[in-house]
Amino acid sequence: MEQKKIFRTVETIASKRFNSIEQMLKEVLQQVVENQNIRVTGGRVWKLDPSKKVYKLIFQTGSVHKITSEFELSLSDYEIFKEISKERTILADETNQELREKGIFKYSASGVGHKLNVDGYKYYQFLLAVNSDKIDTTLRYSLNIIATVLTSKINEWQLSDARKSLIKDIDKAREIQKSILPEHKLSFHNYEVFGATVPAQIIGGDFYDYVLIGRDEERIGIVVGDAASKGFSAAAEAMYVSGAVRMAATFQLKISPLMNRINQLVNKIFSDDRFTTLFYGEISNDSRGLFLYANAGHNPPIFVDAKDKETISLNPTGPLLGPAPNSKYETDSVNFNIGDILVIYTDGIVEAADSNYEFYEEERLKKVILNNLDKSPSDMVYSIFDDVTKFSTDDSKYQDDKTVVVIKRVK
Repeated sequence: MEQKKIFRTVETIASKRFNSIEQMLKEVLQQVVENQNIRVTGGRVWKLDPSKKVYKLIFQTGSVHKITSEFELSLSDYEIFKEISKERTILADETNQELREKGIFKYSASGVGHKLNVDGYKYYQFLLAVNSDKIDTTLRYSLNIIATVLTSKINEWQLSDARKSLIKDIDKAREIQKSILPEHKLSFHNYEVFGATVPAQIIGGDFYDYVLIGRDEERIGIVVGDAASKGFSAAAEAMYVSGAVRMAATFQLKISPLMNRINQLVNKIFSDDRFTTLFYGEISNDSRGLFLYANAGHNPPIFVDAKDKETISLNPTGPLLGPAPNSKYETDSVNFNIGDILVIYTDGIVEAADSNYEFYEEERLKKVILNNLDKSPSDMVYSIFDDVTKFSTDDSKYQDDKTVVVIKRVK
């Protein structure tokens, strides 16, 4: 299941009203197990008891070998709990003999909530352990997203009474954010580029940038990102990531190492409930129109072959930035011929909703692009925004920041 869809699914479930954090975790796990697209067949929720130095079982569901409700896992018996604190999600072999006798030989577990200090080590407040027919890297990435959303909701729960509206600071942040966005239009060798962003609130988590690489002006990086959530915290993360990409580009790193480094920085600087999607690509003076890119969990940009009127989705080449520090990002490529177009967008476009809560979706976006292939990048961007505006309703709770960047080879 696509990572952003997992995020939206779990966020929707966790946004309901619950009497306690434990009730929320139980309901989310139950719904995750019942969702066949996530490939989880069963699972358990464990809660840390710092005084006893154990994790206590508080819930189990699905196709799992049931264990007694008072079952506990001692921190001293599981050194790997310390690894969860570092990596968030682990895939491991079961070492507890009683659990092995019940047929549990492998498991996957993710840390959720705050980290609590026990004997000088940090342990997550909750553990989400799941069963799956296929315990692999894909499952690990999915659990990272689930754990990130749940941690975010727990933080919202515990901080809701303390939040205040700091209008002056928000106004300052808005001006800062506007000042770091590039000019909308860019001409570079054989290409024309145009980008625009519209925040859902005063400030937002979407960003885009054009980054000159080196001094020879042979390459330029095109950056489009989306920091999770909205408002001030998302804007702060967006500004940090945008600045980090710009700074990293000065070292002329290759794309994969650049993405690895940005991911490590996001993981180190921001809390466990933060993540960012990022698309980064490079146009150059290459006569073949070579376009190298990496996609960190971002909505797949749409590449259009102008001659054949065919569309290609530039799918993720690595996971979201932030949840796991040691994630890897591959580099892929396409070739621009004259007239070819690439449309990079954020989920505020395809997830804009109408009065019936139906989403705009990618297929409608593709139709708008194909109907406007002969237009300039700026006209293409305005056509997309215009169609999304006509489709959606201003009062929909699904409205999000919207960003579109269009690249077109013109000669």
